[in-house]
Amino acid sequence: MVLRVEDTDQTRFVPGAEQYIVDCLEWCGIVTDESPLQSGPYGPYRQSDRKPMYRQYAEQLIVQGDAYYAFDTPEELEKMREDLKTPENPSPQYDITTRMRMRNSLSMPPGEVDALLEAGIPYVIRFRMPEGETIQFDDLIRGSISNDTGLLDDKVLLKSDGMPTYHLAVVVDDYLMKISHIFRGEEWLPSAPLHVLLWKKLGWEQDMPHFGHLPLILKPDGNGKLSKRDGDRLGFPVFAMDWTDPQTGEKTIGFKERGFLPEAFLNMLAFLGWHPGTEQEIFSLAELEAAFSVERISRSGAKFDYEKAKWFNQQHIQRTDNAVLAAGVLPFLEAAGLPVDNKDVLVRVVSLVKDRCHTLADFAEQSAFFFRAPEQIDLDSIRGKWTPEKAAFYREWSDNFNAVGSWDHESINASFETAVAASGIKKGELMLPLRIMLVGGKFGPNVMDIMEIIGAAACKERIEAALAQL
Repeated sequence: MVLRVEDTDQTRFVPGAEQYIVDCLEWCGIVTDESPLQSGPYGPYRQSDRKPMYRQYAEQLIVQGDAYYAFDTPEELEKMREDLKTPENPSPQYDITTRMRMRNSLSMPPGEVDALLEAGIPYVIRFRMPEGETIQFDDLIRGSISNDTGLLDDKVLLKSDGMPTYHLAVVVDDYLMKISHIFRGEEWLPSAPLHVLLWKKLGWEQDMPHFGHLPLILKPDGNGKLSKRDGDRLGFPVFAMDWTDPQTGEKTIGFKERGFLPEAFLNMLAFLGWHPGTEQEIFSLAELEAAFSVERISRSGAKFDYEKAKWFNQQHIQRTDNAVLAAGVLPFLEAAGLPVDNKDVLVRVVSLVKDRCHTLADFAEQSAFFFRAPEQIDLDSIRGKWTPEKAAFYREWSDNFNAVGSWDHESINASFETAVAASGIKKGELMLPLRIMLVGGKFGPNVMDIMEIIGAAACKERIEAALAQL
């Protein structure tokens, strides 16, 4: 696993972004073998640190006649676009039809070009797109793809600050690092013909990697590529982990902080644009590695479904060891202000409520009553069938909790059954009010398990507090 940081566009540099990428990979359990932090035989692994090596390849292309110097100012480029704009061509490019009208080493006498270079006039190096050729390559996902060079523009390869553009840097780095396969989003398909040409013009065609252009993750309605704004608008995360914009201070909540397990996050991602061809949907990373095949990657984009993402998380929560799960749940309980004094008790609680939770954050709501008395009790659900006899039952039974003996599920249940039989009241009429008194509502696991965990004293206090309001 190689992490190469492609930071050639320094105008878009964001402090902390590189470390954020490293942290996200680490959370997902994706371990890098080579990276800016773990150097290897093909370093440096940050393109800005590789800057000196790119110029020689741009100059090689100039010598071969496959690239040229361009001295155009931003104003001149804008003028060209305005002057040549037509209804048929609203966005003129710097290409085969326009290059000879511009200030470059193709349109100017050699002496004038040399004078500009010697004077230190800023310039870029552009690729010279050949005329009348068809560029064909085989995409691992989309099959054979062909492009007419007459429709392609002369991309900048080396910028005026000496930094390469992505196009030059990625080809040079993939060659020098011996990359065998390139997988990237389908928005890079228009750039693929240029990259194929660069591999050929630099004499590396025999080493050219296989290309695979992946489908995009789409908005929930399928109308366009998923973005952070969609998450903000619809209330779901799009980043793996929390991210705070260093310029604006704006915080974006991540899947981790929403209570997703990394295994579920990876499982969900894998199914956006890929399918194993079987009914199985729940996979560990090792199982995904074993099942994966390029042939089963879809060509069409995948709609993001947050409810499905939560379902994946719920399934992985069920599969996770309770002790491991408890360690992940603890920060969410602490954030909710719930006092967790006994880790063994927490493990037991997690085992009882996990089937009701889609995220780790859900455990706070589903288990709060284990750690503190409910702030509100749904007494309206009790009052409809409430009688003085029932009040007497709960008061008398709770007064005898000390006689239960060992305070466990079986003993508590036996005590309850005996008291119910003596009262003459139907068990079903007493069980729901008991649950509501202890929990606050009509939810939660087995009532006797709840009583065992919160203890006799807490049970008595909660029953008395409810009776006082009925």
